[in-house]
Order: sequence, then C-alpha cells, then structure tokens
Amino acid sequence: MDIKKIDALARIMNKNGLTELKVSEGDFKLSMRRASGVAAEQPAAQLPQPQPVEKPLEQKEKSETKSASFSGLTEVTAPLAGVFYAAPAPDAEPFVKVGDKVKKGDVLCIIEAMKIMNEITADRDGEIADICVKNEQIVEYGQTLFTMY
Repeated sequence: MDIKKIDALARIMNKNGLTELKVSEGDFKLSMRRASGVAAEQPAAQLPQPQPVEKPLEQKEKSETKSASFSGLTEVTAPLAGVFYAAPAPDAEPFVKVGDKVKKGDVLCIIEAMKIMNEITADRDGEIADICVKNEQIVEYGQTLFTMY
C-alpha cells in the first residue's frame, strides 16, 4: 500500500471521527488509532514511508486496475493525466460531494487532456467517502480521485 492510500485513509478517519482503523491488503497490515479526546480536525501524524517491494508480474497486472478495494473502500483512479474538474462549468455545482450516493455510470468528474473533456464515471454503485483532489488540480495517471464505500 502506498503512502497516498494511507494518507487518504487517515483523512477519512479524521473526517468521520473514527478513533481506530485496521486495514489489511495482502501481506501489508495497517492499524491506526487516535487517542480519545483528540479533535477530528487535527492533522494526521506523519506516517513512515513504506519500503517498495517487487511483486511478481502477474500481481503487478492485477494491482494496476481502475479501482482497488480494501476493507470495503474502493478507489477511483485517474485513467489518464490531465486537469481535474469537479463540475461541468466554473459556476455549476460539483458532480458529486462527500456522502453522495452514486450509481454505476454516473459522472463523477471531468479530466481535461489535450483540450478534450473526458467524463469519468462510477464503475459501480456506492457512496462517495472522500474526494482526494481539488478542482483544477493536475492529476497523474493512476492517481486516486475518489474513495467510495
């Protein structure tokens, strides 16, 4: 699990007032606990950088999919590099907000690449747990855009 996923989990934990979270992904196990009485708005503690582990080729291919699931949380990742837009127009409401329920095929955002607006849609029904990027932020291929329950 990379540090971006751990950071996303820490933000979700803080936003929802969770005091403990345990995640397991393959051989990797992560346990985060916040002392009682600590406000949810406090920034997450610095997490150690995980050491890269070389995976066999067949495992690499499986992990490079549009979404990865762990403990019921699914990531929606960028299928291309470009500029992230949360709404169809600058003065419009965003496509989704945290807590919104979405159905497979619903538009979640737009990524502009080479002056082409690419609609990114939900690949399954679910609920938006976190929006991991800001409007008009440049995103990379494979970067986590949303997490969903």
